Amino acid sequence: MDHNTIALLMFSSLLLMMLTGQRVFGAIGFVAVIAALTLWGPGGTDMGFSAVMKLMKWTPLLTLPMFVFMGYVMSESRLAEDLYRMFHVWFGPLPGGLAIGTILLMVLISAMNGLSVAGMAIGATIALPELVRRNYDKLMISGVIQAGSSLGILIPPSVVLVLFALIARQPVSNLWLAGIGPGLLMAVMFIAYITIRTWLNPQLAPRMSAAERASIPRAEKYKLLRAGLLPIFIFAAMMVPFINGWASLTEASVVGVAATVLVAAIKRRLSWRVFETATKQTLHITVMFMLIITAALSFGAVFDGLGAGRAIQNFFTSDLGLAPWMILVLMQLSFLFLGMFLDDTAMLVIVAPVFVGLAKALGFDLIWYGVLYTITCQIAYLTPPFGYNLFLMKALAPPEFTLPVIYRSVLPFVLVMVLTLVLIMVFPQIALWLPQTVLGR
Repeated sequence: MDHNTIALLMFSSLLLMMLTGQRVFGAIGFVAVIAALTLWGPGGTDMGFSAVMKLMKWTPLLTLPMFVFMGYVMSESRLAEDLYRMFHVWFGPLPGGLAIGTILLMVLISAMNGLSVAGMAIGATIALPELVRRNYDKLMISGVIQAGSSLGILIPPSVVLVLFALIARQPVSNLWLAGIGPGLLMAVMFIAYITIRTWLNPQLAPRMSAAERASIPRAEKYKLLRAGLLPIFIFAAMMVPFINGWASLTEASVVGVAATVLVAAIKRRLSWRVFETATKQTLHITVMFMLIITAALSFGAVFDGLGAGRAIQNFFTSDLGLAPWMILVLMQLSFLFLGMFLDDTAMLVIVAPVFVGLAKALGFDLIWYGVLYTITCQIAYLTPPFGYNLFLMKALAPPEFTLPVIYRSVLPFVLVMVLTLVLIMVFPQIALWLPQTVLGR
């Protein structure tokens, strides 16, 4: 049996196991172990051991539990409630003001945790009830919360970009800086869509009434602005030492955790319950990611050992004779298709290692390509039938938010994401300008 057939059999077995509902790390690890033992006998077990050792030596991975812990401390200590109250008061009088405030809240949350899950949990528990109470359209509510929460995997400190750095062997700092411009661009485009849509149809997002605006004292309005300074303080405390070279990436993440805990303590919201819940959830998510990455590295080692990665590169570049940009477009289209059935982590560990090598062989900047991949992950989060955020929204939302409503609500926001993806592909400097300026790449 030739290596192409073996690689195809590995992929088909993996996809089949995932479609049966198996856990991602279990499916990947099982296929990797069976393939290694079949091809190389008992010696093939060393591949998994080597993968674990490689993972243990990659110190930037220590940032993962730090950022997850930050997000849960902020959520459990209700710091996000203060932010949402600020946006409600200041943006409520505008058309779609509360929806715009929800997007801005998600931008600030993203700058402090790096995961879509935390943003979705905060949006569904804090923003959704308020939007429902103010008679916002269900499609608008669902779409805004899901799209806004997806920003957490693009705006630093993004956990997905940390994992991509491991796969692509690129500096996390460059990837983080490259994600800022596209992340803010996407948020602005979300806000532009909301503004135009609600201006054309004000019934979708009723404004705050004049009576309610008058009932809020001016002093309280300005007092609420201080809530917006907290995320800036946490983000600056973490990023300034890192960018200036005063602290390593891991040390900066610890500073971020310390700043978040300090803010929660000053606000008198750092209880034992908050600490226990944040710690348990951090342990759960960290262990899950570690198992997935270990299984993925083992799978990748077998795949590389077959030479399948080089065969795929030769197929696109030599056999088909396609131009580099045509190959890039096909790669992104395949990611978008896979995103309908796999989550971002599965795509990262199954397909990204092959495509990263292909992008490098074609001469594309891997930092830029990492941003393209991450935006594709965002789209995968929202793409039916198996988008991760779709089911999370269904689990957290009231019963009137049915699955058809949730599916329909994300379509315009997915189109905005696709437009952002096209803009970054056509104008790479949107992603590359900041790392080139700050770090001199």
